[in-house]
Amino acid sequence: MTIKIITGKLINQERWDTYILTAPNASPYHLYGWGVAVENAYGFTCYRFAAIKEDEIVGVLAIINMRSLRGKKLLSALPYCDIGGIIADNKDVYSVLQTHLLNFAENLGIAELEIRNSESEVKDLKKVTSGEKVRMFLDLPSSEEALMEQFKSKLRSQIRKAEKNGLRYEVVMGSAIKTQELESFYEIIAKNMKALGSPVHSKQWYKEVISQYGSHAYMAIVYSENVVVGAGLVLTLGNKASIPWASTLNEYNRLAPNMLLYWAVLAQATKQGISTFDFGRSTVGEGTFNFKKQWGCLPIKLQWQSFRNGEALIELPSKSSPSRDKLASAWRCLPLPVANFLGPILRRYISL
Repeated sequence: MTIKIITGKLINQERWDTYILTAPNASPYHLYGWGVAVENAYGFTCYRFAAIKEDEIVGVLAIINMRSLRGKKLLSALPYCDIGGIIADNKDVYSVLQTHLLNFAENLGIAELEIRNSESEVKDLKKVTSGEKVRMFLDLPSSEEALMEQFKSKLRSQIRKAEKNGLRYEVVMGSAIKTQELESFYEIIAKNMKALGSPVHSKQWYKEVISQYGSHAYMAIVYSENVVVGAGLVLTLGNKASIPWASTLNEYNRLAPNMLLYWAVLAQATKQGISTFDFGRSTVGEGTFNFKKQWGCLPIKLQWQSFRNGEALIELPSKSSPSRDKLASAWRCLPLPVANFLGPILRRYISL
């Protein structure tokens, strides 16, 4: 077995994605296009490792050479998403790729390294504890009718409430998303990121993701009359889908746009033959976790690995701290135009 380390566009994208499409533990973020989007939007370098045995790919890893807010060099697999670590046919290949990566980081003189993995089995809700970081997964049936039927009556009534309130939705495939639809999506995301106390990504980042993913993406948009009040972007991989970004306008929450938005993305997923839907990262016991739980989601624990000078660290993903909480509070106080200007400048250096 040999390990090939290739930068830029020298590796065959089709061959990479073909392997990812058949790998059981892969996610949409493992597709070749995620690294390209990072390079094009933020100017960082993506290194791609491929383990080759008898001319067949048996494992891959894409990793981004970036800098943190403090200016330190960092290798991240992968930034801006929940999971992007090593994909391998077996534990031996995984071990070889990880060892090769640690040596690669040492040769580059980069001390900080992070690999974002998660457990492969869904855990019972009773077996996760408050404060843990998890991904939330929902198994989907083969039709919209069966999907609606599997929800509890309270959830079904909340979806119908949104429709009775005059809300409607549209679904647009990635290659057909128009400039104005992206603008509306970005306005909502930017407004809510400020409310959360977090810098927003650049608009170019979202453009690049949509451009790179094309048929592997779709956007659901919720309208109140002709006003966009909610939108979510979904990325797909075979029979799996993930929703990294979704948001609604707070001033319309009384109309339940978030319920219609998630119904829209799930209904579209069933139409596309998606059987596993990833609602994304949550903290057990917090509001987003409880929102996702009501849809019937089960958690998978995140297992992010951090290394410093080749030594593994014990660290929870996106662990909160008093200083981070203070910065978030200060960010919420900024005028929206200022936050939207400064946000993308800072966000590129935040790997979360």
